[in-house]
Amino acid sequence: MLRLGVIIGVIALIGTALSGLAAYRVHDQELAIDRIALARAIDVHASLVQDRLTERELLARVASGLFRAPSVIKANMLEPLRSSIYAFKTDFVVASWIARLRPDELPIAQAELRQAGFPNPTIRNYDDKPLDAATLTGPIDVLMDLEPRNADTLKLPGVALDRQPIVGPMLTRAMAEGKPVASDPTPLLRANGPIGIVLAAPVVPQGATAPAGFVTFSYEIGPMLLTNDDLSLFSVALKDPRNASDELVANDQGAVSGRTRGADAPAPSSTRTVTFGNHDWSLVYYAKSNSVRRAQQTAAIVGVIGLALTGIICGLFGYVAYNNLRLSREIQVRIGFERRLTAVIDELNHRVKNILAVIQSIVTRTLRHGSDIDVARELLIGRIHAMSNVVTLLSESQWQGVQLRGLFESRAIPHADRIAVTGPDITVSARAAQSLSLLFFELASHSDEGLSLVGKHPHITAKWDVTGEEPNAVFQFRWEEFNTSEATRRPDSDFGLILLDRVAPEALGGTSKRFFTEASYVYELTAPMETVVDITERDRTEQFSAPVHPSR
Repeated sequence: MLRLGVIIGVIALIGTALSGLAAYRVHDQELAIDRIALARAIDVHASLVQDRLTERELLARVASGLFRAPSVIKANMLEPLRSSIYAFKTDFVVASWIARLRPDELPIAQAELRQAGFPNPTIRNYDDKPLDAATLTGPIDVLMDLEPRNADTLKLPGVALDRQPIVGPMLTRAMAEGKPVASDPTPLLRANGPIGIVLAAPVVPQGATAPAGFVTFSYEIGPMLLTNDDLSLFSVALKDPRNASDELVANDQGAVSGRTRGADAPAPSSTRTVTFGNHDWSLVYYAKSNSVRRAQQTAAIVGVIGLALTGIICGLFGYVAYNNLRLSREIQVRIGFERRLTAVIDELNHRVKNILAVIQSIVTRTLRHGSDIDVARELLIGRIHAMSNVVTLLSESQWQGVQLRGLFESRAIPHADRIAVTGPDITVSARAAQSLSLLFFELASHSDEGLSLVGKHPHITAKWDVTGEEPNAVFQFRWEEFNTSEATRRPDSDFGLILLDRVAPEALGGTSKRFFTEASYVYELTAPMETVVDITERDRTEQFSAPVHPSR
C-alpha cells in the first residue's frame, strides 16, 4: 500500500513538474510573439503616417513652387493651382492663400475681396473686429483666397492672421525659415470645429528675399494621424506639443478630443516620432489587449491540461488500490467516530464546568454579607432563571450564538412588557450572551421598587447600535428608565454593582457607566464589536465535524 502511494506520488510530482514547465514555456513564447506582433504593427503604422505626412508636405512645397506672386493684389490667386492641388491629395479641409500686405495695400485688397463676391470684404482682426490701418507699423498677413468655397469658408477671407495665437507664430516661423512649417493643433474653420494642423509654405518671388505670402493647407488630425482599424492591436494618441501630459485621441467617429494623463494612468506600449512641417510629433501607442494576461491565460490552459492528464494517470493507479483502501476507510471511520465522541464529551464537560462556575459565583455573591433571605432568594432564582434561559437559547442554536433581541423574553427578564427594545439584529457569542443576560436581568430587577416620580411605573427603553466599519466597529448599548430617581429606584446590590461596573464590561472588553438624569436612570455599555460577536467558542464544536485522520 505504501509502495503504491509512493509510485502515485512520484507520477504526480513528475506530471506536475512537466505541466508547470510546459506552461512556463508557453507563457514566454506567447508573450514574445505578442510583443513582436505589436512592435511590427506599430512600426508599420508609424511608417504609413510618416509617408502620409511627407506627401502632404510635398504638396505644400509643390504648390508654393508653382505659385507666382502677383504684381497686384488679387482675391482669386488659387485659381491657377486648383487643378494641381487636387491632382495630389484631396483630404485637406481648407487650402488658402495668405498675402503679406503693407498698410497702404489694404484698400486695394478690400476692393478685390468685394469684387470677388466674398460676403465680408472688410480687412479685420482674427476676432472679426475691423482693423485700423493707421495703427499698423509693418506688413500684415491677410487671408485673400481659399478652397473649397462653401458656407463655412466664404466668411473667412479678409481676416488678418499675423496676431492669431496659433497661426500667427506659425507664419512668422515659416517666413524666418523659408520652408513649410506646421502649426500646433487648433480647431479648424470655427471655434468648435474639428481639431487639425495647418501647414504653411512661404511663397518667395523670384529675385526676392522675403515671402510675398503663404500657401496653407489645413488637415484634420484624426484621418491623418490617429485613425485606427477596428481590428488593430493598438490605439494611438498624439502628444500635445504644448503640454507633455496632454494627449489628443480620436473616438469611433473620428472626432478628436484632448485628455490629460494622470500619474496613475497606464504606461504606453511604445512611442514613435514622425516629422511634419519642420516639427517632430510624438505618437503614443497603447496595446488594446493585455498580452501578459493573455499569455497567463494560455499558460494556465496548458497547465490545466497537463494536470488533468496527470490526474487521469494517477486515478488509474489509484483505482487499483480501491479495494484495499475500502477496509482501511471503515477502520478510519470507526476511529474517527470514537474520537469525535471523546471530543463531544470533553466539550460537554467544558460547558458544564463553565455554567457551574457561573452559578457558583451567582449564589456566592447573592448570599454574601448577610443579605435579606427573601430578597436574596428572589434575586437568586431570577439570576439562575436568566442563566437557564440563555443556556436554553444557546442549546437551540448548538452554542453558535444567540439573537440579542431574544435575551429580552418575558420568561427571563422582569417587567419585559414595559421595555421598549430597539436595535439591529445581532447574533452575539455564547460568552457575551451569558454576560448580557445577567446584565439585563440585573437592570430590570431593580427598576420597579415602587411607583415613580409621576405615580406610574417607570418606562424603560433598551436600545443598541453598531457604529464604525470593520474591523473597528463598536457596539453601543443604552438602558434608560424614565420617571425614575435615586429615591424611587431600588439600590443595586453588591453583586449587581460588580456585574454592571466590572464583570460585564470586562467580559466584552469594553467600558460602562451609569448615572441619573433629572428624570431617568441611565446605564451605558460600549465594547468592540469583535468581542461581542466573537465566535472562538465555536472552535471546539467545529472540530467535531472535521474529518479525523488516524495517526501513522
